[in-house]
Amino acid sequence: MNGNPALYTLLEELQIDFDYYAHPAAPTVEEAAKYWKDVDATHCKNLFFRNHKGDKHYLVVLGYTRRMDIHSIERQLHQGKLSFASPQRMSKYLNVSPGSVTPLALFNDSERHVRLFLDDNLQNSRRISFHPCINTASLVMDYTDFIRFIEHCGNEYEYVHLYDNLNDE
Repeated sequence: MNGNPALYTLLEELQIDFDYYAHPAAPTVEEAAKYWKDVDATHCKNLFFRNHKGDKHYLVVLGYTRRMDIHSIERQLHQGKLSFASPQRMSKYLNVSPGSVTPLALFNDSERHVRLFLDDNLQNSRRISFHPCINTASLVMDYTDFIRFIEHCGNEYEYVHLYDNLNDE
């Protein structure tokens, strides 16, 4: 299977069942959507940010069809000015490269440095999909198992209500 073997070992230890889908490299959600068309799950967009000082990092997870800009996210998360984290920061904190960002990589964050924000709309999902730390596969699991995985990792997380457009508030 494509992806980090340690992730698969952890999923097995946690007794989390998943469906595995190999596909060509899909570094963007637009590309990945081509391979998800017959997969019954909520597919996600994963955005990795840092604060202005560069001493805090955030992973924002939302449905892949949502259209968000960074200024909208800044206002809604109340974390100050944000910018996309560099590939070096992705590697340091999540051990992934651009195009492979996933909340499943939080198991690599042993210091629990990254704070996770989940769009509250995801709570309506029965099944959810993410890359397994590489963008040449997708894993689909029950949403409750995903939350159990996140809780096992121990990173701080919270649900936020993200709007596609602040005028929708």
